Amino acid sequence: MSSPMTDVDPVAPGDGVRIVRATARDARRLTAMVRRSRAYEGRYASIVSGCTVGPDYIEAHQVHMAVAGDGALLGFYALLLTPPELDLLFVADSAQGHGLGRRLVAHMLGEARRAELSSVRVVSHPPAEGFYRGVGARRTGTVLANPPVVAWDRPELFFPVSG
Repeated sequence: MSSPMTDVDPVAPGDGVRIVRATARDARRLTAMVRRSRAYEGRYASIVSGCTVGPDYIEAHQVHMAVAGDGALLGFYALLLTPPELDLLFVADSAQGHGLGRRLVAHMLGEARRAELSSVRVVSHPPAEGFYRGVGARRTGTVLANPPVVAWDRPELFFPVSG
């Protein structure tokens, strides 16, 4: 049985980082990571202020977490299979810049291959477009603002999934 997990963000992920399937019990931790992400400060704060990664969402979708050897949550992603979309991808602020986002995307693409998907759509947070393009996504368009939920245009990208 695995050790209990904590909500402490480590300085950087190191050896022993595992990517595991989230369970309904992880809902509060994942929601907290979304809401405290510095990537969504300022003008982008409204999109995550009411965001909840609930137990039902976790059970219905492919939600995987990166955890440190001590069980600390480092990041997570949510892959929707129908239609195929990377709905969420978050890396703890203190764990950014160490390749964990790339590792989560690679894992997500492996899950997409196992599900026999041909591509995965991403509607990106505008500042994250460069990251997604850097890990292989291709820009295909723009999703226009939809106030009051989202007050800015967002890049639409697709990851090709090769077999």
